[in-house]
Amino acid sequence: MNDRKMVLDGMMGLVVGDALGCPVQFLNREELRERGAVTEMEGYGTYNMPPGTWTDDSSMALATLASINERNGIDLRDIMERFLDWEFHGAYTPFGEAFDEGNTCSNAIYKYRDSHDLATCGETGEYSNGNGALMRILPVCLYFIQKEDISDADALRQIHLATGLTHNHLRCHIASGLYYFIAKAIVTIAPKNADLKTCIQYGLEKGFAFYHTPESLAELMYFQRLRDLNEFFSLPEDEIESDGYVLHALEAAIWCLLHTNRFRDCLLRAVNLGDDTDTTAAIAGGLAGLYYHYEAMPQEWVNAIRRKAWIKRLCLQEL
Repeated sequence: MNDRKMVLDGMMGLVVGDALGCPVQFLNREELRERGAVTEMEGYGTYNMPPGTWTDDSSMALATLASINERNGIDLRDIMERFLDWEFHGAYTPFGEAFDEGNTCSNAIYKYRDSHDLATCGETGEYSNGNGALMRILPVCLYFIQKEDISDADALRQIHLATGLTHNHLRCHIASGLYYFIAKAIVTIAPKNADLKTCIQYGLEKGFAFYHTPESLAELMYFQRLRDLNEFFSLPEDEIESDGYVLHALEAAIWCLLHTNRFRDCLLRAVNLGDDTDTTAAIAGGLAGLYYHYEAMPQEWVNAIRRKAWIKRLCLQEL
């Protein structure tokens, strides 16, 4: 697969999911059912923004991608400087102003602004295990998936450091790592006619094997439901949570991928779980985009995306 096309597939999937969930963010499942399920790209709602508006999830992921393009690699300080530019100057946004910033991300950005210390800006507490790093880690994952000469261990060291810029707890590191292994499985074995469930299973098995170490075992237990994918698939919707907790976000995204067989249906399923709708759909959308590809995305959704042409150029490295 063309490396830049892979970036377009994944990143546009993430952005479309983010925009699809933006208008109904924070509505819970019951509230969404009462007002009517999301079936198309909507606008206004929670942030009173027009259709196709994307939020902090896409902004931070696109800032990361821009850094990777320009620096030709992972430059953690450059990534944080771009997060500063986003937070304080509205860079990498649809309309020139940052909005929907998560507390943990904002805290880390402010700490970095004051100290410029990459090692201490990320939050490390138990209650800092939100989904704000998982939602933006895809471009880092894609960079290493392209580098066949770099081992998984070396890739994961950098993915953990990139995660830790804002969310520096081991649980968030593991979530990002599992996401990397799933994305890598989709890119490498889906072209050999592996179905999506097989890709996810293969990626998770590789991830659980990688983290089966004395220092990670206690945290790995939190991801236990994903060990048996058949059993996880059989869980009813009311046992899937879709709030801002990183474990719930990863589980919800995988559950939606398993329960659908089209890009459109996967993202709608994610949004209609309610609560942190934009981030659940962004996390699911990145993987769905890699599997189904850009051409399978509803054209009316893609066309609604604000600054679509700029995003495409960034993904295809034409900037």
